[in-house]
Amino acid sequence: MMEGPSSESRSPKANGEAHSAVEIPETAHQISKDSWLQVGFVLTTGINSAFVLGYSGTTMVPLGWAGGVIGFLLAAGISLYANALIAKLHEFGGKRHIRYRDLAGYIYGKKAYTLTWALQYVNLFMINTGFLILAGQALKAVYVLFRDDHDMKLPYFIAIGGFVCAIFAIGIPHLSALGIWLGFSTCLSLIYIITAFVLSLTDGIKAPSRDYSIPGTKASKVFSIIGAAANLVFAFNTGMLPEIQATIRQPVVKNMMKALYFQFTAGILPLYAVVFVGYWAYGSSTSTYLLNSVSGPVWVKTMANLAAFLQTVIALHIFASPMYEYMDTRFGITGSALSFRNLSFRIVVRGGYLVINTLVSAMLPFLGDFMSLTGAISTFPLTFVLANHMYLVAKDNKLNSLQKLWHWLNAAVAALRLIAVDSKTYNLFADL
Repeated sequence: MMEGPSSESRSPKANGEAHSAVEIPETAHQISKDSWLQVGFVLTTGINSAFVLGYSGTTMVPLGWAGGVIGFLLAAGISLYANALIAKLHEFGGKRHIRYRDLAGYIYGKKAYTLTWALQYVNLFMINTGFLILAGQALKAVYVLFRDDHDMKLPYFIAIGGFVCAIFAIGIPHLSALGIWLGFSTCLSLIYIITAFVLSLTDGIKAPSRDYSIPGTKASKVFSIIGAAANLVFAFNTGMLPEIQATIRQPVVKNMMKALYFQFTAGILPLYAVVFVGYWAYGSSTSTYLLNSVSGPVWVKTMANLAAFLQTVIALHIFASPMYEYMDTRFGITGSALSFRNLSFRIVVRGGYLVINTLVSAMLPFLGDFMSLTGAISTFPLTFVLANHMYLVAKDNKLNSLQKLWHWLNAAVAALRLIAVDSKTYNLFADL
């Protein structure tokens, strides 16, 4: 059972039974092992995943130059602010909250613990669905470079991607074990980002003037803009910051802030480069997967697409790790990762999880809408609504009236924004 916070940090809404009602289990995964730089690369791997190849078409096209550039800059600043709030609460009350649901349960009580848990796993499941769609698109892009028979459909490639992701998940027991794979991930990201940047720049220099007008009718533009705004939330946030922060060495708050500053300075530059140059080169005709728009040597495009596929496998493992941690802890999977019991458990549990995830991805392979839907339904409330309100409750006795009003305003605006985004209509089936 958890103990309550000290009298200095206890707030009226965050004491008493709200603390003792939630039992926080130990974890079967490693914590406090990683440097701030390794954690920074984990965050950067997420932000520069192959999803960056979609933002020119899914976000810049509906928003245009002014809305897109301002939106990306504002989204980065606001996301850094919201993530910093969560990071600063990691040791609230003298306890480490290594899971998002632990922190919410400690502040609000058992109902919030359960609700946050459900919301987070929906968020991560949808993010991984997007990764599997991306993996399939990257493999299909390689296929069509050499074959034009269209015998292999996108769902087949998604299934192949799911199988590779399962093999990787079985071989890497926990988040800290990624180690050298984060270096590979960075190299892979640079391959497809530099390729997309250079080929787009070359095409843009050679091409005639482009049309940058926002396409669609007045009604469709409204919904497209709302969806693009949700993509901005999706682009910069993980929805699992406490789980990532759990791996960092002491002092955990100071080191996590270093990792966040790294993510939102050097880490976002590749994203900005490929997104803005991609839109500049192709205008309103930019594809939702940028490598489908570029022209260049077949071998270069093949290399970039394969790099995008492989990086997606690593990125998916990061976002699936909270589910893996829960199952490993629940069933006491500790000790050697190669023991028969532990290995067979990962094959059955992680393999089963990815079978379900792959099936959903193959049935609903609409990447742009999944990015918007994820940002609206789960990433936004987790990162902005909950972050601001938890900080307000936790620090209630330490904030002046103006600071309290600021955090309440953020939470209120976030909630209204969520309602607006949720009104978007999504197609259940895409033309394959």
